[in-house]
Amino acid sequence: MHEYTLAYINKNVRNFMKTSYFKKVTLFFILSIISLLGLVISSFVMINHNGMSEILQGWVNLLWLPLPILTLIIDRYYITKFDAKKVNKFQCYIFGILILLFGINWIRLQLQV
Repeated sequence: MHEYTLAYINKNVRNFMKTSYFKKVTLFFILSIISLLGLVISSFVMINHNGMSEILQGWVNLLWLPLPILTLIIDRYYITKFDAKKVNKFQCYIFGILILLFGINWIRLQLQV
């Protein structure tokens, strides 16, 4: 049995970081987790308020939960099918195109009279 020294723990943490789930983190995975946390926390806060409109809005917010869950499922499927590097590169292209489209739309709205 190993003694749990700092060097032993540090070696195990390094091995965990190399071979574990942290190598398979993608852009959409992070965005999906953040949106899931935001949806659940904001819905929980709104549902526990006194006003009926805030309670209703909290329940309506929960209707958006399938979108980040579906994104997580699709992301994890493509990670198992392809390499994480390829999937992350493709997702960065998608994200860049979305930012470009939002920028073009913002310019179009600024040029309107």
